[in-house]
Amino acid sequence: MITKLTSFLFLFTFFISTIVQAQTQKNFEYLDVFQLEYASDPQISPNGDFVVYKRMGFDIMDDKSRGNLWIVSTKDKNKHYKLTSSDKNESNARWSPAGDRIVYSSPTKNGSEIFVYWLENGVTARLTQLDGSPSNLSWSPDGKTIAFTMKVKEKAPVIASMPSKPKGAKWAKAPRITDRLKHEADGSGYIDPGFTHIFTIPSEGGSPRQLTSGSFNHSSNLSWAPNGNKIYFSANRTPNWEYQTRNSEVYAISTNTLLLETLTDRNGPDSSPKVSPDEKYIAYLGYEDEVQNYQVTKLQLMNVNGSGKKEVSLNLDRSIKSAVWANDSKGLYITYDDKGASIIAYISLNGKVTDIVNNMGGTTLGRPYASGSFSVSSNGKIAYTISHPDRPADVAVVAKGDNNPTTLTGINEDLLGYRTLGAMDEIWYKSSVDGRDIQGWIVYPPNFDERKKYPLLVENHGGPVLNYGNRFSTEIQLYAAAGYIVFYPNPRGSTSYGEEFGNLLYNNYPGEDYNDVMDGVDAVIAQGKVDPDKLYVTGGSAGGIMTAWIIGKNNRFKAAVVAKPVMNWISKTLVADNYFYYSDYRYPGQPWENFENYWKFSPISLVGNVETPTMVMVGLNDLRTPPSEAKQLYHALKIRKKETVLVEIPEASHGIAARPSNLITKVAHTLAWFEKYK
Repeated sequence: MITKLTSFLFLFTFFISTIVQAQTQKNFEYLDVFQLEYASDPQISPNGDFVVYKRMGFDIMDDKSRGNLWIVSTKDKNKHYKLTSSDKNESNARWSPAGDRIVYSSPTKNGSEIFVYWLENGVTARLTQLDGSPSNLSWSPDGKTIAFTMKVKEKAPVIASMPSKPKGAKWAKAPRITDRLKHEADGSGYIDPGFTHIFTIPSEGGSPRQLTSGSFNHSSNLSWAPNGNKIYFSANRTPNWEYQTRNSEVYAISTNTLLLETLTDRNGPDSSPKVSPDEKYIAYLGYEDEVQNYQVTKLQLMNVNGSGKKEVSLNLDRSIKSAVWANDSKGLYITYDDKGASIIAYISLNGKVTDIVNNMGGTTLGRPYASGSFSVSSNGKIAYTISHPDRPADVAVVAKGDNNPTTLTGINEDLLGYRTLGAMDEIWYKSSVDGRDIQGWIVYPPNFDERKKYPLLVENHGGPVLNYGNRFSTEIQLYAAAGYIVFYPNPRGSTSYGEEFGNLLYNNYPGEDYNDVMDGVDAVIAQGKVDPDKLYVTGGSAGGIMTAWIIGKNNRFKAAVVAKPVMNWISKTLVADNYFYYSDYRYPGQPWENFENYWKFSPISLVGNVETPTMVMVGLNDLRTPPSEAKQLYHALKIRKKETVLVEIPEASHGIAARPSNLITKVAHTLAWFEKYK
């Protein structure tokens, strides 16, 4: 009797808990976007006991991202709290060498300023009253000085003298006048004249001291010599710096005499210098520019006087993104992408690479791009942003040789713990062009039913010199929640597969990357889970180019959404904010020197073939792929009387999804268009 009663109670409890779980679990939905958070820029204390990080979230009333500094113990994750009482954005947190203070920047009513927080008593003090916004904060080894970079404004060139307007008159605004090659930037708009320089300030407050001078930008990270007498940085100070868009050199400046030393002198980017703790070497990143679409960034090493240059990562055919010296100066901790995964590794001075973790990322919520960062304590403990396909970034710690990182935070469990997300599979398939192995990912609708066949949504990544991976993505999850199997590939030209693979698009873009995408579509269909008569395709930026190219090449898709595309390389190249960058690196020569080639790779050249119903989407403030590009596709399809609609998003730049409501707008309109043609 007792046994039967016990069994009954167990089954009853299980039944009730199952009902409750079913009621509390639901699919990811639009307004959840505003509730998401992620950790970024984790900085571990010198002794490895604490991590301060920027906790990012979104304000549903202001429709903007926000970020505050939080601190968590590496020994007791329950010791996790907000660093200050301020509600304003805080960033650039860096520990003092003794671990007793944290410097950071935060906006005030007069602009961003530098603050210091004392751990012992929790007191915060503002150190500065600056004319600009500080970046690249860096403590001197003795903790007495803080270095930073800041833009120093200059006057615009004056072309005409205007008469004085009468008192109280309301004349038109003064014109913008520029003589600079780079005078605007997508997301920022017009760039005010001026140059970024290096400054220092006493860590207890005082007057900033400008170290660098001249009409050059010094915007890199800063690395102090262990004795504090020099700061190492990278910049482009060559006479023709404006037109050498990839070039930069490593410099050292004396903090006493301001004497400047040039330590590298090759054509190409030499950047991110870091002085070894024993002050024997400088590690830096770069390559000799061979003028091609993609080149692998290598870890370089030289003596502190600039002699003895050598390439450390000679045998690693992957771009190194960042490097941090180990405390014993025998090697460095590095990050690189491999096959869609972001890896933290250790590299010895003889080039031996030992991987530590392969799941750094989670700080780009919209689409599953590579991201994330890490820092290292004096005793070799690593703090990093850990990424999973079902979660944005949390803070984790790991040590070299440890296969089990410890996750310190769970900042989305209050939301995603109650959401059913789409499961992810990795897929590899052969290119029909040359038999290359191509990688992609498939995300299934929540509560996927093996007995059903689902519509397929293909999402093409931007760049094209970028990569997707097994990372969390709000857009992908929203598509899956709407009932689509989502396929996103890394066709040739994507990063994380080596220099040869990444450079296959040089003077060949779009090219056989189209075949790689379509081969992936066929590989997914062959698995038997997709309705082959319900195919849909989208993508933004380079993904928009690929989507436009696809519908110009075939009519297999029931509908397409082409977001922020380049339709005409001839018109785009000379009006975009980076107009000076394309010549020779993507196509040989300027448009007027190579007209036929630029036109051959322009998707608008195929518009006469398009039969697919197509939505065209663009931000009205897009300076990277201006609205005029999107309009060329829309207008051509209207002239041809093909089904099309133009979606123009007010106040949005190239990063349409930078504001949460615009991310929702992008996805909602894409899905509405596809639903129309189901």
